[in-house]
Amino acid sequence: MYDNSKSSQGSGTEYDSDYQIGQSNVQMMGMDVHNPVFAISAVAILLFIVFALIFPADAKEMLVGARTWSIQTFDWLFMIGGNVFVLFCLALIVLPVGKVKLGGKSAKTDFSTISWLCMLFAAGMGIGLMFWSVAEPVAYYTNWYGTPLNAAPNTPEGASAAMGATMFHWGMHPWAIYGVVALALCFFTYNKGLPLTIRSAFYPLLGDRVWGPIGHVIDIVAVLATIFGLATSLGLGASQAAGGLNFLFGIENNISTQIGIIVAVSAIAIFSVVRGLDGGVKLLSNINMIIAFALLMFVIFAGSVAAFLSNFFGILGSYAENIVPLSNWVGREDDTWFHGWTVFYWAWWISWSPFVGMFIARISKGRTVREFMIAVLLVPTLVSAVWMAAFGGSALDQVQNGVGALANGVGDVSLAMFQMLENLPLVEITSLLAIILVLVFFITSSDSGSLVIDSITAGGKVDAPAPQRLFWAVLQGVIAGVLLYGGGSEALTALQAGAVTVGLPFTVVLLCMCVSLYKGLKDEPR
Repeated sequence: MYDNSKSSQGSGTEYDSDYQIGQSNVQMMGMDVHNPVFAISAVAILLFIVFALIFPADAKEMLVGARTWSIQTFDWLFMIGGNVFVLFCLALIVLPVGKVKLGGKSAKTDFSTISWLCMLFAAGMGIGLMFWSVAEPVAYYTNWYGTPLNAAPNTPEGASAAMGATMFHWGMHPWAIYGVVALALCFFTYNKGLPLTIRSAFYPLLGDRVWGPIGHVIDIVAVLATIFGLATSLGLGASQAAGGLNFLFGIENNISTQIGIIVAVSAIAIFSVVRGLDGGVKLLSNINMIIAFALLMFVIFAGSVAAFLSNFFGILGSYAENIVPLSNWVGREDDTWFHGWTVFYWAWWISWSPFVGMFIARISKGRTVREFMIAVLLVPTLVSAVWMAAFGGSALDQVQNGVGALANGVGDVSLAMFQMLENLPLVEITSLLAIILVLVFFITSSDSGSLVIDSITAGGKVDAPAPQRLFWAVLQGVIAGVLLYGGGSEALTALQAGAVTVGLPFTVVLLCMCVSLYKGLKDEPR
């Protein structure tokens, strides 16, 4: 059986294995790496970078074509998968297996509930909400690339549909995707003594075969999806942050500024990742949530508290009213919007699930399944609704009243948040806070991503040497910087398309993971 000295063994039957994944580990340059996974992942990453730099247009055309094909052809699979994950997670809350404690009956939590929630939210989608909570409802309301359910744009009905659809994309569905992966990894690691790596979640289905080639493929795909997704976000996010600096301080938004942001973010992430979870990710996540809360309260009280409350209950009502039709994939009349937004989002969330899921698993020992699912599925959904009501509601109010640049619709997504804040008091201070939030969210994502990739490529070890964590933190920044400098937006778009395309096979992987997880949970003593 795999010896995971950092885990609390569960009280149920542990899974024996004739093969220990750590036996394939090799020592080199101060690192302890799993040979097939690390070597193949590193070579694949290197080959892609070279190809994207030499042929950026060809790489973009090929991978964007693959993304479009997967989204158009398998929209039904993405939608069925997303719905299954939500229903599965809700069922785990009410079924008897919800009493199972992650890590066994005597397991203790490693983090306070507040710190735990801050970390999982910051890693999950904090950065996305900074931009899309404003840009997305405005885009839907003004018919920028279609409207949800063919709602009439620039009408009260269109505003309600816009907020409900935005909430749909940032509510239970993405968090259910993360929750399935996170719970599976947490359970099989802390209750069954298996290594903290994606392949472990399939032990009930595959047995000892997870330690062979099948398991290697699962972990390699997870590594590639994570590193490409993080590098894409860092590269595109640098462009967005540079746009904010230009808006606020007049600093030119050029390649030098963007590379400088990547270097600064990577440097702080390196420092944080070397300090580990307590001194790095937890500290930054707590700080970020404090800043986010301060900015949220300002936006609420600088506008109208009554309007905020109306928006909040309106969003929840529209979300509940439209969740079924928005979840449907048959006979959709809003085809352009449906494929360009919802199916793309589901593929993107699924491609990010190995990273976010594994990170949440690593910090969630000691919780019951019921407590875990409520915190991972329902609490972030309510927090997102509060955030959308404040920022998205204020933005739509400005659009409807013809106030500011947003009255003309979404131009540059990276500026939408700042254009909304421009029409509130203390714009210099709030815009500066927004830029700090963006940068720290990038840092926490890079930091937690490095820890996740490090664990996978170390064969599931959670205490791999610091140089190994350093390697992956540096590599993320290098990939983003090199592609941005050498191939520009075309190379980064190709990288993003590649990450999204990975969402197709991982949808099947996650569906199998649900079966495997339930098989394990139902046999666990409660």
